[in-house]
Amino acid sequence: MKLYRIPRQGCVLLWALLTQLALCRSGVFAGDGTKACKLSAETQSERDVLNRLEPLAHKNFTKEIKDKEESYTYVFQLCGDAWGVPGAGVIQWDSKAKEKLTVIGVYNSTQAIGGSDWVMLIYRNGDAYDSHCNNEARKAIIMISCSENKDVGELEVILEDRERQNDCFYLFELDSSAVCPPVQSRLSAGSIILIIGFCLVAVYLFGGFLYQRLIVGAKGIEQFPNYAFWVEVGNLTADGCDFVCRSRNREEAPAYRGVTTDALEEEPEERDDHLLPM
Repeated sequence: MKLYRIPRQGCVLLWALLTQLALCRSGVFAGDGTKACKLSAETQSERDVLNRLEPLAHKNFTKEIKDKEESYTYVFQLCGDAWGVPGAGVIQWDSKAKEKLTVIGVYNSTQAIGGSDWVMLIYRNGDAYDSHCNNEARKAIIMISCSENKDVGELEVILEDRERQNDCFYLFELDSSAVCPPVQSRLSAGSIILIIGFCLVAVYLFGGFLYQRLIVGAKGIEQFPNYAFWVEVGNLTADGCDFVCRSRNREEAPAYRGVTTDALEEEPEERDDHLLPM
């Protein structure tokens, strides 16, 4: 019987996979989203900032960095076990130094700072440096910026700042629409009212046309809904326009009035009375 030997790197990957499956089955694997993160200083403002990242929960973000001398794989998970490592929010895997896995930060020591279109997530209390930064614990800073064109982008490793005495850190970047501000309507109240008005007029005309044609049996211009009413409105409008806008003199000159036949018949009698002798 042949025995197959699994490489060391394969052992680590297999161990991580088995650990992740065990945590999922036992319920330890973060099932509450951002609630699994423990803030260094629990405040409502930081908790609100962290809740904005809820769509990114339960996802591993991986980035591999290679050059001639080094080859690293970074894994980040929001408020969950990165690559199945319990408590680790960000880990570093050195593929050349076999089986060397470094915890950069844990989500049990989290700080969240937010702006209008960005969130800065800080994981502290990682593994201590061996010979840098006075052997202090590692720290990961993940800068999550707004990107309306994508739900979530690719994790980018910006730098590892360890050339100082203290407060060293790893800096990562991630683009996501989760931190974008709500899109406000660009239509004004007047525009919305006009749109609603045009829609109502269209429904009135179309529905009235169908009613007049199919139910009443009207033909031609009489298919227009309430035709007689609108004709009267048009006439009244024209009269009003003529009354207000025309410049001609509205006071008519007194007309010549003819003499009636009765008056003509009475006049001779009156004249005759004046001719009678006194």
